[in-house]
Amino acid sequence: MSDRFRLTLAQLNPTVGDLDGNAAKARAAWEEGKAAGADLVALTEMFITGYNAQDLVMKPAFHRAAMEAVAALAADCADGPALAIGSPWAEDGKLFNAYLICRGGKIASKVLKHHLPNETVFDEVRIFDAGPLGGPYSVGNTRIGSPICEDAWHEDVAETLAETGAEFLLVPNGSPYYRGKFETRLNHMVARVVETDLPLIYLNMVGGQDDQVFDGGSFVLNLHGQIAVQLPVFDEVVTHVDLVRGPEGWVAEPGLFARHPDDWEQDYHVMVLALRDYMAKTGFTKVLLGLSGGIDSALVATIAVDALGPGNVRCVMLPSEYTSPHSLEDAEACARALGCHYDYVPIAEARAAITATLSPLFAGRDEDLTEENIQSRLRGLLLMALSNKFGEMLLTTGNKSEVAVGYATIYGDMAGGYNPIKDLYKTRVFETCRWRNTSHRSWMKGPSGTVIPDRIISKPPSAELRADQKDSDSLPDYPVLDAILTILVDQDGSIADCVAAGFARKDALRVQHLLYISEYKRFQSAPGARLTKRAFWLDRRYPIVNRWRDG
Repeated sequence: MSDRFRLTLAQLNPTVGDLDGNAAKARAAWEEGKAAGADLVALTEMFITGYNAQDLVMKPAFHRAAMEAVAALAADCADGPALAIGSPWAEDGKLFNAYLICRGGKIASKVLKHHLPNETVFDEVRIFDAGPLGGPYSVGNTRIGSPICEDAWHEDVAETLAETGAEFLLVPNGSPYYRGKFETRLNHMVARVVETDLPLIYLNMVGGQDDQVFDGGSFVLNLHGQIAVQLPVFDEVVTHVDLVRGPEGWVAEPGLFARHPDDWEQDYHVMVLALRDYMAKTGFTKVLLGLSGGIDSALVATIAVDALGPGNVRCVMLPSEYTSPHSLEDAEACARALGCHYDYVPIAEARAAITATLSPLFAGRDEDLTEENIQSRLRGLLLMALSNKFGEMLLTTGNKSEVAVGYATIYGDMAGGYNPIKDLYKTRVFETCRWRNTSHRSWMKGPSGTVIPDRIISKPPSAELRADQKDSDSLPDYPVLDAILTILVDQDGSIADCVAAGFARKDALRVQHLLYISEYKRFQSAPGARLTKRAFWLDRRYPIVNRWRDG
């Protein structure tokens, strides 16, 4: 019986629906493992289809094609190490989330996911059937147990595998990022190691898919929860882990150990990677956005430049008579500091034409929010025209505070294909800008130094749709607003919880009202990078028509 086992871990970035491309990535990783003398090359959950493929997986033609792709891959990888890869698996009228072990030119073993997550962004109960509790599979003389993602968050699957002879646990995952997620994963996996007295390899995918980013950060735990290997977050990595059989069983030798950055850097990296992958996987190469001279659009422009490079970002200033000289100066200064293209497109003449067109119908009525929204919608019209003409995807720039309370104009500044800061509260927007001005990393394609002028960060926020307008005219100050929203949205709390936290009841009721009446806007809004467990889209699904109110 061999006393050494070499496992190649492939922490890679698949694309949903790209069966051929994902198979090619798997084949390349297998070739690396073969050259390194691996016994097993492991890929992540549902790798052949990409993850999270949602209802696409249920389409018979799609899951049959995925199974055929794995069969072809198994035949192609017959002469060398075993290959483990996630795939849908259909049999006896049921559809499973499976982990397939390819050996000797065929699919030799399969593991069927038992615990199907049905929370936050996951709907696996409606997509897959639950597999039975099963035993380990063999690679050579070694017996390996593979709880699939959610299966490792529960005791029973790992314990059953240990009781039926597994010698170590290999956990394939499609686990998306939210702030602080790594510690949660690590704590659960340490618990499985302590319960089973088996080493555990946690293998997670990387890359962006719609609003979700899979952050990698794969790791290997020895007995007592000691970390032997820790892969970087957000990077594709193929590495080899050597396990040695000793008196207490298998032990992983120390290997690559990458330290993970803090939450501020990880959040920013998520926003950059989410946009970069969304663009690449949908076929776009260039973006444009309205650069107003305010902090939100400045941050979105910076994220876009870091994701795509300055040459692929167009910033457009669309001033009206309410646009301050400071905003004009700040927008141009930001674009120049980032090194991206800058256009100046005044809207006064177009706005006058619209006003004249509507004046017979509006006669005798005072100006109100209607005229403010015309400005915003006119900007949206012009930006979409540029998008169509130049083939550049329009980015929208609303932060989570504005998205929550509807402080944005539908078909106006909400127009666009992607929103990088959709899950970032305004108070975090300020701090993120300060962080980026003092931080630069190798994965950023933009310049280092102060790319967001200090005045953009320090001046009072304003939509500049009327004279002397400030956001605080319509909303509580952002520290108050964000704290109340954190209770109502992120913590799913009540008006009583807001009052207990020291906030005025009238402020909490007002914020709740705005939150509920803005649901229809969010229903039509662009997707954006998920940073928390309660992002707007799949994490929080409320009815548009809703007359219930708390308090």
